[in-house]
Amino acid sequence: MFLYLAVLLITAFCVIVKHHYSLWQRQGLVCDEPIIPFGSMKPVFRKEKSMGLVINDIYERFQDKAVGIYLAFKPAIVIRDAEWARQMLTKDFNSFHDRGVYVNEKRDPLSANLFSLKGQSWRTMRAKLSPSFSSGKLKGMFGTVDEVGNKMVNHLMERVKDGDKLKLDIKDVTTTYAIDIVGSVIFGLDVDSFVDPNNEFRMISDTLFKKTNAHIWHRIRNIMNFMCPPIAQFMALFGTLDPITASLRDIVQRTIEFREQNGVIRKDLLQLLLQLRNTGKINDDSDDVWKVETAAENLKCMSIDVIAANLFLFYVAGSETTSSTIAYTLYELAMHPEILESAQRDVLECMKNHGLKPGDKLTYDAVQDMKYLDLCVMETSRKYPGLPVWNRECTQDYTLPDGSFTIKKGTAIMIPIMGIGRDAKYFPQPMEYRPQRFAEEKNENNMVAFMPFGDGPRYCIAQRMGTLNVKAALAKILSNFNIEPMPRKEVEFKFHSAPVLVPKDGLFITLSKRG
Repeated sequence: MFLYLAVLLITAFCVIVKHHYSLWQRQGLVCDEPIIPFGSMKPVFRKEKSMGLVINDIYERFQDKAVGIYLAFKPAIVIRDAEWARQMLTKDFNSFHDRGVYVNEKRDPLSANLFSLKGQSWRTMRAKLSPSFSSGKLKGMFGTVDEVGNKMVNHLMERVKDGDKLKLDIKDVTTTYAIDIVGSVIFGLDVDSFVDPNNEFRMISDTLFKKTNAHIWHRIRNIMNFMCPPIAQFMALFGTLDPITASLRDIVQRTIEFREQNGVIRKDLLQLLLQLRNTGKINDDSDDVWKVETAAENLKCMSIDVIAANLFLFYVAGSETTSSTIAYTLYELAMHPEILESAQRDVLECMKNHGLKPGDKLTYDAVQDMKYLDLCVMETSRKYPGLPVWNRECTQDYTLPDGSFTIKKGTAIMIPIMGIGRDAKYFPQPMEYRPQRFAEEKNENNMVAFMPFGDGPRYCIAQRMGTLNVKAALAKILSNFNIEPMPRKEVEFKFHSAPVLVPKDGLFITLSKRG
């Protein structure tokens, strides 16, 4: 009897699984053939490719505008048409306003960041945080950005001997720069990882992005946050706080308590969030923009956990994308001497126009005027997007623009930014690094397909800050060093647990000091 029952249960399980993995065939949608139980993500589970590259491969294998896939056991749809994708992010935003990832504001406030929040909670938080990234605030914070840039230049000056040339992995250098930018400008810490690479903040960062010692429970939880939020919700009941997140929260709490007890005012993002915590709003761009009024604990409108959650988001989203964009730009400039010359000339002429010379402190206005550098950053973002895939969740039944298929509420949507950005249909000769394509009057490129920072109401809130940090670093390096030309070699990527583009063999360039 037990044997019959076991056979019956196994048979029923197999039928249910087969039925689940035939969803897209039954609904008449072209789909990627799933491999049970990995779905389309077998290369990810085998640590062969990151999820962004797997989605990019699917983009290249199919021609249909919408393709059904399975994120392990989670059904999803890849949108392969740039016009459709942009329409979903903008005009039809009400049908795709959520990310569809784990969030639990009550039981797990550290999950309640701007990326994961849903519906009205997201709208409220977005409205509160948006003033943090105004031109006036960025201009006020730029002094700290410049200081970090100078530390990077000093580090390179020590390594590059007079009259010599130094070959180095520029990604290592820009990673340190980006981490110190996050630590200084966002978390409000006084860090110098170029001098002290073993400081607390840098060590946490190394652990975060390598995660070599992550407990299996936390690894499963991180996967479930995206793949299956209901399981993540269940796991949260047992208290699965990642020790890395706990460490960052501890840093935030210590910094906040020190500032409040000692009346410290610093021009950084944390200072603005303290305003929000104590007064319910962030000051307008005025003389008192950085002032923080005290408030009784019971009157504070934002917990330390929520502040930490959003700072952690800017940390994860900003550090890797900033370092990568700088490094890929310098790598491409080394392979294109004529573009390098234009970029270097742009930097030096803008500095001269603002009364600056190499070695001087940069100014916010000077960096803003570096228009050719803007084109380079845009071209790098097209070819090497910080996040190669964007995700959304269908929040109400939605019929595709051509009427061919209706996406059901709750379905995950994947937008392959890298695939679209490297498609010759939108950008002719897509593997050619050509910044000028973004300045051509009669543009043969389809700019509808350029959305490395997303689009619509959930457009990356810190895009302007990120671009400013990237341009400042590029300006520092281009004004102080020469980059030696090198043969062209396309970057190969290696597996990473995060959905980012990690170069397989580093990004090596050769520097020498400018005369």
